[in-house]
Amino acid sequence: MINFFITIIKVIFLLGFLIFIHEGGHFLVAKLCKVKVNEFALGFGPTIWKSKKTETKYALRLIPLGGFVSMEGEEERSDNEGSFSKTSIPKRIAIIVAGGAVNILFAVIIYFGLVLITGNYASQKIELVSEQYNAINSGIVKGDEITKINGKKIRNKKDIDEIMSKSQGEEVDVEVKRNNEKINVKVKPTTIPSKDTGIYLGTQGDELTTKIVSIYPKSPAEEKGIKTNDVIKKINGQDVNNDPYKVVEYISNTNEENIIFTLERKGELIDIEVKPNILYTYILGVQFEKAENNFINNVYYGFWDTIDFCASIIDNLKMLFSGSVSTQQLIGPIGISGVVANTKGVSDFIYILALVSLSLGVTNLLPFPPLDGGKVVIYLIEAIRKKPLPEKVEINIQLLGFALLIGLTIYVTYNDILRMI
Repeated sequence: MINFFITIIKVIFLLGFLIFIHEGGHFLVAKLCKVKVNEFALGFGPTIWKSKKTETKYALRLIPLGGFVSMEGEEERSDNEGSFSKTSIPKRIAIIVAGGAVNILFAVIIYFGLVLITGNYASQKIELVSEQYNAINSGIVKGDEITKINGKKIRNKKDIDEIMSKSQGEEVDVEVKRNNEKINVKVKPTTIPSKDTGIYLGTQGDELTTKIVSIYPKSPAEEKGIKTNDVIKKINGQDVNNDPYKVVEYISNTNEENIIFTLERKGELIDIEVKPNILYTYILGVQFEKAENNFINNVYYGFWDTIDFCASIIDNLKMLFSGSVSTQQLIGPIGISGVVANTKGVSDFIYILALVSLSLGVTNLLPFPPLDGGKVVIYLIEAIRKKPLPEKVEINIQLLGFALLIGLTIYVTYNDILRMI
């Protein structure tokens, strides 16, 4: 019970704080632009506290899952002094963008601070050349520092992994620094095959389970009718005993072309035969020394780690809109609550805080009404037309977008609940 209340407190703090800084961004820039703010509220529903100072009412409402800044002339056009609708388009855009920008800036600063303190990065200096991989025959030796691959400068180990992934097993040109001398060697990455069915397993408390929480779009599992919430009981007749590691082991080690999943679905056992895709991983075949844990190294690696952290959100959005990632993998407040409940210690919580803040900021700036990014598009159209859209048209656009957003929220919440059952 104590853990439950602690989780509630953490979730309320996380969502409440991120909404506060988001709305605070709108509020501060509005004030700077001389726009009248009628109300600055955190939460929805009945007001439990309010105070009015000068022209603005400040309020705290019962349900801590939202907030708003109500500006003069924002919802309905107004000719009054300090009206949002009468402010110049650049200022309106600045006010609208400020909320998401603050979330993004906060996430970047917090994440950078976290990785700066954590340290423990892999350098580009080779500690071991593994005998079972092709690099052993290339001329690369212990102590070499990788500086470029195929002409691309290497900043960290992630750069190396990305280049290997894109190599498709073709020979790469590796530039290394050895005794202050640059040497170029040719390496053919070692190809490691693996079987992929497209299923993602879930967790129960702190433990992984064999319950399927999502399925990769157009994957073998989806094509054969495996569904979310199916529980894997056997693979090719072998009991997995609710052990996800056995699932991975049996799939990886099977010599059969097809895999027979015995699944529990709504209390019944069913067998589904799946032919997995064969995926290939390309390995350079070296291990790297840990970078010396000092301030300069931590700033350097922490900076690039933070850049990669931000880029990962953009990449995930691209995959979502391209259909490479299923909407079933989206999570809402309930899903976030489950993630927060599983955080261990302050650093885990701060990482989730930064991740949610970055996701909130980037998503909010997407060009889709009624998100802030959608409003920016409307203002840009106004700038091009040199006159605003008819008020009724603008309201209808916002209402349509709002309806679609509510539908997506219900869908995501439904999936969050299913994952928790």
